Amino acid sequence: MSDISDKIVGGDVKSAARLIRDIEDGMPVAIDTLKELYAFTGNAYVIGITGSPGVGKSTLVDVVVSHLRAREKTVGVLAIDPTSPFSGGAILGDRVRMRRHSLDDGVFVRSLATRGQYGGLAQATRSAIDVLDAMGKDYILVETVGVGQDEVDISKLAQTTVVVVVPGLGDGIQAIKSGILEVGDIYLINKADNEDADRTLNDLESMLNMKQQRTAERNWRPPVLKAEAVSDVGIVEFIDEVEKHKNYVQN
Repeated sequence: MSDISDKIVGGDVKSAARLIRDIEDGMPVAIDTLKELYAFTGNAYVIGITGSPGVGKSTLVDVVVSHLRAREKTVGVLAIDPTSPFSGGAILGDRVRMRRHSLDDGVFVRSLATRGQYGGLAQATRSAIDVLDAMGKDYILVETVGVGQDEVDISKLAQTTVVVVVPGLGDGIQAIKSGILEVGDIYLINKADNEDADRTLNDLESMLNMKQQRTAERNWRPPVLKAEAVSDVGIVEFIDEVEKHKNYVQN
């Protein structure tokens, strides 16, 4: 096994970051390293966080990381940022928003630019997940670009897909349209202090009831939860629900 593979399996952050960069750049050597790391994957639990722009996905991820670390779990975060159609670059702002975790050896945060890829993810996302998995992370959180109802690629990569909506901006209606409704394992109404939160919850519950045949076949009824991520309200209950779904998936 190569030196870089040894370092990544040992949890070396610099080596992992370098490999993910090479993956994004399409370097042939990165493929060889990924093949070596494959034997060390399959242990991390992948949680996908998706939803429209402005629903508070980054804030939610930041708070969830804190709670998982309090439970002594190691965490990897992949935050997908849109590439500018003008400059070709990406803001990569999630590393700024999650900087309080930057000195925590148990947390690895990496932004990925979409580079024109549709579906809310970057092309390198699957490989980047494998890198963090091989590092030994217990949980990997993948925050997608703000997506529309038909951009649901995250459900193909995550074991638990969380759809985040907010009341009062029409997102309750958007979320219950066909695409997003099909992929959510958990629905989280963020900014639930808004007066329209209960209405959004009822809308989602009604639509999920209409999909009862599908959910019955899966033996999993997606719950609808309320939270205020910025105030750390409802996050413990949300993580507990993720754990329930994890047990469902793995048993």
